[in-house]
Amino acid sequence: MKVSIFDVAKKSGLSVVTVSRVLNGAESVREKNRQKVLEAMKELDYRPNAAARSLARGKTGIIGVIVTTLQDSFFDAVVKELNEVLALHGYYLAISVSTGIGSDENHYLIQEDRVDGLILLSPIEEDNFIVELKRRSIPYVLIDNQKPENDAYSVTIDNYHGGYAATKHLLDLGYTSLAHLCGQEMFRSTRERRSGFMQALQEKGLEPFEIVHGDFGIGFGYDTCQRWLHEGKLPDAVFAGDDNIALGVLNALMEAGVSVPKQVAIVGYDDHYIASQLRPPLTTVRQPADKIALAAADMLLKRIDGRMKRGSSQRFDPELIIRETTANKE
Repeated sequence: MKVSIFDVAKKSGLSVVTVSRVLNGAESVREKNRQKVLEAMKELDYRPNAAARSLARGKTGIIGVIVTTLQDSFFDAVVKELNEVLALHGYYLAISVSTGIGSDENHYLIQEDRVDGLILLSPIEEDNFIVELKRRSIPYVLIDNQKPENDAYSVTIDNYHGGYAATKHLLDLGYTSLAHLCGQEMFRSTRERRSGFMQALQEKGLEPFEIVHGDFGIGFGYDTCQRWLHEGKLPDAVFAGDDNIALGVLNALMEAGVSVPKQVAIVGYDDHYIASQLRPPLTTVRQPADKIALAAADMLLKRIDGRMKRGSSQRFDPELIIRETTANKE
């Protein structure tokens, strides 16, 4: 039997009027009651009639999401959370995978009347997107954007803090010869993580073993570590720009019979699902995908409904997850 708004009201212990106000994004509802309604909707798997609501609002009921890749577990987690949160508000997602605004699909998404709003996840050509979205009066929110000057209507992660925390963890354990393998320079996250790494080293009066630039891939980590092995000189710890790079380093070390963390410690970034499944499990830095998605969805919905007139941004701290690829240096 199809779940109705009356079932949601009964489950939440609130009135049908309150549930209706939550569905329509009314600001008059107390946050505690709004959460009760959203939890009841999720438990009952209630989906508002998107077609009817869109007709009543004069909107499409569709939110566009543009990502640079889906081959990334952090992006996947954010999109999954966005889908769930926005579905509770009667919206469907239209997803495009692209690095720039030039493709036909992206032009399709940003045409008038195609979407009610757009979320850009780690956009590359964000300036071009923003100009076009403003021109067409389409509400938007950026996640993990590349330029601080575009932080209005954005949700970002304090990657400087993440890089600093990862490096300080290694230094506190007694490691002094630290290498950093980072991603492409175009990404703000790359620059911020490296800055945090350098700051922690400078506070100890240390220079890095090496800073190597590459892509966020297993092959990059593996090839770099292979080079170190062939040169006969290894760092005693590696801070990898993401978990894929860390996995590549771990593979090369294990293949060569080098003990982790006894001889070389490793810290990754993102806390991919595989990080906890590796042997040894990977110490890494977790980005709060659920909080990021919720904040972005909330910000976009407020923009769509006209409840956010001025620019706003939110910045979240990542969390160091200590596992078995780091330990006190012997």
